[in-house]
Amino acid sequence: MPRSPWVPRRQVPRRLRRSETAAERVAWRLLRRRRMLGLKFRRQHPVAGFVLDFYCAELRLAIELDGSPHDHPQQRARDAERTRRLEPLQIRVVRIPNSRVSEANLRHLIQPFVPPLRVCGEGDRG
Repeated sequence: MPRSPWVPRRQVPRRLRRSETAAERVAWRLLRRRRMLGLKFRRQHPVAGFVLDFYCAELRLAIELDGSPHDHPQQRARDAERTRRLEPLQIRVVRIPNSRVSEANLRHLIQPFVPPLRVCGEGDRG
């Protein structure tokens, strides 16, 4: 008997975490343990039927890393639809090409979403 294509919700993010790209590894090293502006990020976080590459609940900010498959028009359309479906949840999506993942670029993308007083306490859990 063929197996059902249905996969439990927790298995997809786990599988994605285990098969991360080089860019995802670099980004996670920079974002984990509140290393970036003292913000907590989750990787491969499920929201509304989607699995977000990196998500900060405090800012309601998703960071999506885009490799070469995202260059195709069909994938761009899917990415745009995904962003539109996350907007009603007040989740903002920021996209960065895999080739541009660096501490400076991530900081530059995240900084505009951080409240001014939050930056002063960078790294504090207080």
